[in-house]
Amino acid sequence: MTAIPAVISIVIFFGSLILIFSEKLNRSITAIAGAALMVALGRVFGFYSEEAALKAIDFNTLGLLFGMMVLVAMLEPTGFFQYLAVLAARSSKGKPMRLFILLGVITTILSMFLDNVTTVVLIAPVTILICEIVGISALPFLVSEALLSNTGGVATLVGDPPNVLIGSAAGFSFNDFLIYSMPIVLVSWVGALLLLRYLFKKELSRRPRGVKAIMRLNPAETLNEPLVARRILIVLGGAILFFFLHHALHISPSMVALTAAAIALVWVQPDIQEVLKHIEWSVLIFFGALFVMVGGLEHSGVMEAIVGLLERASNVPPVLFGFGLIWIVAALSAVVDNVPITIALIPVIKGLGESGMDITPLWWALAFGAGFGGSGTIIGSTANIIVTTLSEKTRTPITAKIWNKRGLPVMLVTCAIASILYVVAFQWM
Repeated sequence: MTAIPAVISIVIFFGSLILIFSEKLNRSITAIAGAALMVALGRVFGFYSEEAALKAIDFNTLGLLFGMMVLVAMLEPTGFFQYLAVLAARSSKGKPMRLFILLGVITTILSMFLDNVTTVVLIAPVTILICEIVGISALPFLVSEALLSNTGGVATLVGDPPNVLIGSAAGFSFNDFLIYSMPIVLVSWVGALLLLRYLFKKELSRRPRGVKAIMRLNPAETLNEPLVARRILIVLGGAILFFFLHHALHISPSMVALTAAAIALVWVQPDIQEVLKHIEWSVLIFFGALFVMVGGLEHSGVMEAIVGLLERASNVPPVLFGFGLIWIVAALSAVVDNVPITIALIPVIKGLGESGMDITPLWWALAFGAGFGGSGTIIGSTANIIVTTLSEKTRTPITAKIWNKRGLPVMLVTCAIASILYVVAFQWM
């Protein structure tokens, strides 16, 4: 590792992250500036180029995210997500604890097939409205929806951005996540739900005032375009089916998602300008810029040096190495968003594989650490930031202190459960 290029790339990468998560600057613009600076200085000092930066971008990940975003952008205006939330509210009969569990289950299921950011963006505003009608605080529901979406999203390839990144880098199929990740996530999710019920016991025991109002709500009235919703759900169901089969058919998950998006666009024929407005372009740009910056770290020799340090721990039993990785990644993800942590560690794990280490279990350790660790703080995942921002419109905004009392225990419990089950299942990974 040459000292000057390494120092330059490290300063640019971590300096950009500090600015990104200071929340004073637009994170996409900051990431683009960091990526441009990495390429410019890389050319000057001879360790990076535009061609290398382009190769560093994982277009399989971006294609998968874009395809799913198009489907969600078409489904959202139909009122389908509001329909699910109102249906849960009526089924709860105004009982806060029952409503808490139903909304938590719906959020988790959605987050397994849509990314958790999209899930909370769609569910949280409806949750606030329902809580206002019932006459109860939205705080326990919003916090729990973010935490349960973080937890449930780890179960599938498409449920969490770090999973998309890991699946693309490791070549894992949709079925791989169902076999190796979902069982551990389900047990961790139950632990998280039981803990949240205990932590919010006081808030959920208060008697609601608007039970009659909630029972008068008609879920069918929230469906603006039932025919369109039905068509998109059919396409989405077909996409999920092909996610199961993509490995056997030798097609990438991104191709499945993009093909599904194309079929839905042709079948429904929506206003394409409106669809494009609802795409999370900032997320795609942010991911692309991070890929470029991590590519700079790799070409400057930083990743190689980190791999060299980790190789010294190769005498540690692999199961303990993976166990430790879960907690290290979780701690880092609680301090910095789990997406850049995942992108930064992917080339490190690949480097360990090139040195002869069996890295397949390490990919799962990375997935559990990044997914569950993101629950620890407000800035641990984008879903947390979104529900915190939305809570400012309510009478009980979510503060860092409130989050730490609920999010941190959930992170510790889910990571502990995942660590124990990881050790038990290690030999089959």
